[in-house]
Amino acid sequence: MKNRHQSHISTAVAAIVFAFSAAAAGIAQAQKLSVQQVATGLENPWALAFLPDGRYLLTEKPGRIRVVESDGRLNPPLKGLPEIAASGQGGLLDVLLDADFVRNRTLYFCFSEPAGSGNSTALARARLAADGAALEQVQVIFSQRPKVSSSAHFGCRIVEGQNAGKPDGTLFLTLGERFSRKDDAQKLDNHLGKVVRVRKEGGAPADNPFVNRAGALPEIWSYGHRNAQGATMAPDGTLWIHEHGPQGGDEINLPQPGRNYGWPVITYGENYGGGKIGDGLTSKSGMEQPLHYWLPSIAPSGMVFLTSDKYGAAWRGNLFVGSLKFGYLDRIELERPFAGKVVREQKLLEDLGQRVRDVRQGPDGLLYILTDSPQGRLLRLLPG
Repeated sequence: MKNRHQSHISTAVAAIVFAFSAAAAGIAQAQKLSVQQVATGLENPWALAFLPDGRYLLTEKPGRIRVVESDGRLNPPLKGLPEIAASGQGGLLDVLLDADFVRNRTLYFCFSEPAGSGNSTALARARLAADGAALEQVQVIFSQRPKVSSSAHFGCRIVEGQNAGKPDGTLFLTLGERFSRKDDAQKLDNHLGKVVRVRKEGGAPADNPFVNRAGALPEIWSYGHRNAQGATMAPDGTLWIHEHGPQGGDEINLPQPGRNYGWPVITYGENYGGGKIGDGLTSKSGMEQPLHYWLPSIAPSGMVFLTSDKYGAAWRGNLFVGSLKFGYLDRIELERPFAGKVVREQKLLEDLGQRVRDVRQGPDGLLYILTDSPQGRLLRLLPG
């Protein structure tokens, strides 16, 4: 087992090797991007979806969902939303269109749900009204337990489950451990620090890993997570997430059913201001290692695989992650398209001047990002 000092040395050596290898490889993988502003005047936008008519659906953290016209004009917020605890990191967060949205106009959104003096992450389904001005038939299909008096670590990314490349009627939802309850991430009697998998109508699928275990909540898919604000499905049907570490140690993980991802027992980060977390372990038997981790933290948010060739064949299969801390888009090359270990990273759009909250691939094969600011923007990235 490596101790923390050895891990830092290994990381430093790896960084030197990477820098040398990147220089030797030249700039064949580099590419200039042109940033096109689609919409502005958004208040802390959090998530983006693409409507089939060419318009955009996006959330604003203070508690709004808007339809944005293809030319960037903002429509009034949709009516019909539930009560939302919008403070700190909480508010209206991710949104996802159902795979059959063209037929059923169904969407899903997650938000911080208040109850008494506490709150927790909740997942709701609804229909977008025909006139695009309101949500109808709003139903909360999952509510994280327990409610906690906290304004931090809600997680809240939604991914539609697949089987053999087709939607299987389930949804994955990432859940933070609420910061003050980190030890609960290791316990199965609560939803804190978990990835859960639920049916689109609510309830746990019968094949979830803890359905028949006494004392475990049936919705749990994996546990030992901290605060995952990025999630995506790879083309092969593998779920990928990233999660915030403390001071250092942001991670990419591939959550498998029933697996323990270690927080807060193992981590490559440390306490804010310095000092080890727990026993300062980076590995332990029975706990999964991350596919990749960042030292220092980049504060990741948003996550997508590029499946198009719009930016050239070399970028197809790359993973793209936004950085809140440094305000750039991280292009991550893997050993092979959509899979394998991280080979190298490239920082894009470092001069944006705003935090990158979400990144998505549009129906046109181009990348779109949301910047998290009181004057947030929706941007389209053009090659060349």
